[in-house]
This record gives sequence, C-alpha cells and structure tokens, in this order.
Amino acid sequence: MEIILKQDIKNLGYTDDIVKVRNGYGRNYLIPNGLAVIANETNRKVHAEVVKQRAHKFNKLRMDADKLAAALASVTLSIGAKVGENGKLFGSITSQQIVDKLKNMGYEIDKKNVVMPTDH
Repeated sequence: MEIILKQDIKNLGYTDDIVKVRNGYGRNYLIPNGLAVIANETNRKVHAEVVKQRAHKFNKLRMDADKLAAALASVTLSIGAKVGENGKLFGSITSQQIVDKLKNMGYEIDKKNVVMPTDH
C-alpha cells in the first residue's frame, strides 16, 4: 500500500514522502496514529498542492533573505564595550545589541536570525 507521511518516521521517510508499506503497518499503526494518510487520488492532489504552496512560500522567504543579505553585506557595525588591558572583552556582545544597532540604521531583523560565531 502507498501512503503519504505526515511527519518524519525513522527508517521509513520524511514528511510528505510517498512510500510503500505493508498493509498491516499502514492500516493498523501509521494511519490510526495520524502519522500518514492513504495515497489515493484525492490525497495525492491535496499533497501536490501543499508541496507546491510550501515551495512557493520557501522561495519567497529565500528571496527576502537574499535581498536583506545583499543590503547587509556592506554594513559595518561598531558596538562599544569595555575591554581590559590585554584587549580582552569584559562580558560579551549579544545578538540583541546587534539587532538594536541595525534597527537604528533602518534594518528590521529578528533576534533569532542573528547567528553569533562560537570560536573564542
């Protein structure tokens, strides 16, 4: 039997994959637990539309991110902080400080989208 997975299942497939499974596994476990639906004609059409809409949304987000990345490529930030005699920073520069500085420059960025380097 062919089914459409609603979520990732280890050793079987990922969300929105159409996979073949044994009838008992599909009917007695996957479908009743809400992990999958039967891949009949109606569900395949719904699945195709969902995948198409998700791809469109992803492409829009990607284009917006690329525009913002291009705009930020030439931006240089200066954030004041206290340093010791050896030039070692007291405390740290946080992602919130970066977001606040960029907001003052006219860029709207979410704090969750700021990735700080981990090397010291």
